[in-house]
Amino acid sequence: MQAISRRYFISNGFDGTLTSIGVVLGAVLSGVPDGVTVVKIGVGAGVGLGTSGVWSVWEIERAETKAAIRRTERAMLTDLDDTGFERRQQSVRTVHAIASGIGPLIGILLPLLPFLVEGVLLSLWQAAAVSVALGVGLLASFGAYMGSISGQRWYVAAFRMGLAGLVVALINLFLPG
Repeated sequence: MQAISRRYFISNGFDGTLTSIGVVLGAVLSGVPDGVTVVKIGVGAGVGLGTSGVWSVWEIERAETKAAIRRTERAMLTDLDDTGFERRQQSVRTVHAIASGIGPLIGILLPLLPFLVEGVLLSLWQAAAVSVALGVGLLASFGAYMGSISGQRWYVAAFRMGLAGLVVALINLFLPG
């Protein structure tokens, strides 16, 4: 159970972080006037990705759970409706869906934090730079964690994951318009 929830959390956190980097740079490069507007756009993306994470995993795990219960029922020649086995499967589905929804929210909201102090401590461009740095750092943290649990060199995994954020930032900088 933990491994699957962890995969959903990291995978969707990765998606959320890359989306946040893209939203931040797209907004700033498009001439958004202030940090509050960037945060509003980012929160909108977070709501979409968070809902997608919860909803899709809920439905995926619902189908997979029903299939597993049917296979078990056939093997045991018994009905497992309203049993402890069925209830455990449902609670696992809930944990997976929550992990899947929290990942992108963290991935989007953390990089948006610098925009809350835009105009007070940071210029719009400084907030964007700090935001990208936070996003790359978060991606690197995801990589370091995954590298450490898999017995790989954590710093290599951190570099690989962080690099994705830099690639998204560079692509956004060179997009026309």
